[in-house]
Amino acid sequence: MKSATKKLSSEIAETLSGKIESIAAGSKKIKKSIEKAATKLAKKVAKFEKEAIKAQAKATKDAEKKAKGKGKKDEDKDKKKSKKEKLAALVASASSKPPVATPVKVNAGRPVPVAKTKVAAPKAAANEPVKTEEGAE
Repeated sequence: MKSATKKLSSEIAETLSGKIESIAAGSKKIKKSIEKAATKLAKKVAKFEKEAIKAQAKATKDAEKKAKGKGKKDEDKDKKKSKKEKLAALVASASSKPPVATPVKVNAGRPVPVAKTKVAAPKAAANEPVKTEEGAE
């Protein structure tokens, strides 16, 4: 019985060692596939972070442009207001002065144009005969 037990235990040991080796080999394959997946994931995460940084930089740049644009618009509004105020001041000063007579144009050396008038020609009636003098000869 001792030899049968030894034989059985050696078979069990071989089977277990074979299984352990296959599991170890499988675990190595699993480990490699996990490492590959981890590197792919790391690349994707790095790409995502890079895109997020770009988007954030773009957002800050746009915000700066808007801030500059708003400042410029405010300056333009101030300029328009100052122009309106200047115009109002000019109008007020002009309205407070007495009106100046407009100068008369002088036609030096040019003939004065004469207004053309139409002379109405007498219309002959269509039904009336034309009168001629018979005894004038």
